[in-house]
Amino acid sequence: MREGLFIKKNIDKWKQYQYEPATDPDEMAGQFTELVNDLGYSKTFYPHSKVTQYLNGLASRIYLGIYRNKKERVSRILSFWKTELPTVVRRYHREMLYSFLVFTLFAVLAAFSAAHDETFVRGVLGDRYIDMTEDNIAKGDPFGVYKHDNQLNMFTWIAVNNIKVSFMVFVCGFILSIGTVWQLFSNGVMLGAFQYFFFTKGLGWKSVLVIWIHGTLEISSVIIAGGAGFVLGNSILFPGTHRRGHSLKRGARDGVKLMIGLVPIFIVAAFLEGFVTRYSSMPIWLSIMILAGSLTFIVWYFIIYPLRFEPTSSTY
Repeated sequence: MREGLFIKKNIDKWKQYQYEPATDPDEMAGQFTELVNDLGYSKTFYPHSKVTQYLNGLASRIYLGIYRNKKERVSRILSFWKTELPTVVRRYHREMLYSFLVFTLFAVLAAFSAAHDETFVRGVLGDRYIDMTEDNIAKGDPFGVYKHDNQLNMFTWIAVNNIKVSFMVFVCGFILSIGTVWQLFSNGVMLGAFQYFFFTKGLGWKSVLVIWIHGTLEISSVIIAGGAGFVLGNSILFPGTHRRGHSLKRGARDGVKLMIGLVPIFIVAAFLEGFVTRYSSMPIWLSIMILAGSLTFIVWYFIIYPLRFEPTSSTY
């Protein structure tokens, strides 16, 4: 389909979503599902078009609106976090495991490549970042990059960036899961190169104690978003006994629930990076406590707690 025809066919719907936003959470989720489908199509056939940027912004706004909507009954909200989301997580434990394995594999391969090619880290992270970090190391402040801006500005920028990165990992699942694999590849390679760089400078464990204060939640979010992307892609590839369109709607709906569940984690990770990580000289015990607390929460809420729920099939 030509881009002009694609726009003409959907422009009235997009304008309605933009200028007449839904107030009902279920209707809003339905609009978001429609936009995810349109955005996936646009990214596939018009990746550099302005319509792709427009749909990305519109979908992001509705995505945030779903979470911010305060008209849900308190009991419904509690039920979502206590039962509904853990049930969805349990249903897709396998997809999340695949996401973890793919991400970890690419991170390890990146570290291995960096160990055998001195130019690899610069190629991945860029000369500007490497030069700046080496300069900070020479000044005795290797993690100075986390102190270059005031806390509130960093918190805001990081929260938006975390949402954007994880959202793209998810929505690229529309490209038959291949897009999600590519996003996991990109992020995994950056992490592997980044972490290996600090180990070569003799700052490996120090970097773990500092950077993973926020990185534990941040990387976990990317991996869970990867699982949501696989849910979306697999709903197209493997519809089972459902019609493909029905399967896609189901996968998109469950994927959106997983992404909504990540919003508080995005915010906490951004808070830690903006307000806490900058104190790179904090006591080791405090750093370990924050790391352990973050990791314990992720393991408990996304792995252990959902095991009490049966992995039933999604239904309407």
